[in-house]
Amino acid sequence: MAKRDYYEVLGVSKNASDDEIKKAYRKLAIKYHPDKNPGDKEAEAKFKEINEAHDVLSDKQKRARYDQFGHAGVGGAGGNPFAGGANPFGQGGNFNFNGQTFNFDFGGGGFDDILGSIFGFGGPRRPRKGADYQTTVNLTFEEAVFGTTKSVSVEGKDLKVKIPAGIDDGMSIRLHGKGGPAPEGATERGDLYVKIRVKPHKHLTREGAIILSEEKISMVDAALGCEIDVETVDGKITMKIPAGTQSGTPFKLSGHGVPFRTDGDRGPHIVTIIVETPKNLSRKQKELLEEFKKSKKRGFWG
Repeated sequence: MAKRDYYEVLGVSKNASDDEIKKAYRKLAIKYHPDKNPGDKEAEAKFKEINEAHDVLSDKQKRARYDQFGHAGVGGAGGNPFAGGANPFGQGGNFNFNGQTFNFDFGGGGFDDILGSIFGFGGPRRPRKGADYQTTVNLTFEEAVFGTTKSVSVEGKDLKVKIPAGIDDGMSIRLHGKGGPAPEGATERGDLYVKIRVKPHKHLTREGAIILSEEKISMVDAALGCEIDVETVDGKITMKIPAGTQSGTPFKLSGHGVPFRTDGDRGPHIVTIIVETPKNLSRKQKELLEEFKKSKKRGFWG
């Protein structure tokens, strides 16, 4: 189901001020808050939708990207199970990658565990098994984007673990039956939990399937237009900056973000241009800028 326009969700115009967005959000949040609508699934869905809209429209950079690229500019294109670092499977779930099945577990038990802890029943009892082990795997930014294979040591025997493309910092992979040996009277080994740690990149950050970066240019290049080399996970790419570009303008490099699990396509890399104001001008530079200022007032510059 396609996402609704965020301005439509909050009931404001695309030219709405920050204050108007805040007021509209507060009004709707109060109306659809779960505490005021217990058990109302429709109200719960609307509350989630208005919070998502407010999260984007209340952030200047996200709003600029949304205005220019729509939902694709703020991670809302769908299809990526790791978008935003959120748990894509609720309490946990299976994910098949190149023939290897992973079980992702982000903490917390299922409904059966809750019933069992309160009443002593609730679901089929789990068979006794060996101890669960935990280890940590460190990835570079690029390894997390494209996926890789890592070796981990379990009781002195090396185990190859396939890391799926698009995994994010803080996630865990549960490998069934790769933990401690089964105790006496049981046949099932424990599980191995592989905690993922991603080293921050010097220039790139990430929002789900979107990769973000900033590039600084001079005001002269911004006024006249130029070409710049942009660092991406695929290497450097030359990007054209049109004349008259304003500071804070986002540009989209399609297909240079994080791969989607479903179809192999990739999200975008969005580059935000920062126009630098010169410091310590020479006398000649000041004279030229003064002349520019005067000529603009005379009407020669638009």
